[in-house]
Amino acid sequence: MAAVCVFCASSRLLDQRWLDLATEVGDALARHGHVLVSGGGRAGLMGAVAEGARGAGGHTIGVIPQSLVDREIADTKAGELVVTDGLASRKNLMIEKSDAFLTLPGGIGTLDELFEVWTTSSLHVHDKPVVVLNTDGFYTGLLTWLDSLAPTGFVRREALDRLVVVDTIEEALAALPR
Repeated sequence: MAAVCVFCASSRLLDQRWLDLATEVGDALARHGHVLVSGGGRAGLMGAVAEGARGAGGHTIGVIPQSLVDREIADTKAGELVVTDGLASRKNLMIEKSDAFLTLPGGIGTLDELFEVWTTSSLHVHDKPVVVLNTDGFYTGLLTWLDSLAPTGFVRREALDRLVVVDTIEEALAALPR
């Protein structure tokens, strides 16, 4: 099956419903035979998605910079934990190891990762699916604003169309390679 990179929040201050969503996503990915590629942290949604995958017997690959390992937040239970020299090399390695990308709720770090893989997809650097799980309309405001940029010429419609936006875990799984 596919190696699916999940971008999501690593905050410890989140409502339980978001942690439950991440656990369900990890579980679903593993049950469908996918390998989870994550940012290698054990906190927030990032830790929950990895625990969900492992709980369902899935293989997890964590990619984390040394600076975060030094802060003792590494997912030491990962099937494979790769330590990089910085955030940029972390992101490059996560992209390289993945066949598809799935974005869950998150903040600016999550958006940075999403925009990088989406931009490189729109430039045809890769043809890997880029999927956003828009549970409870989490990303609706952002998506509405981005859509408003097409008529102004700031974003090509083709680029917008390369982003797959779904509302449910089942729809996300259907958008991933088999």
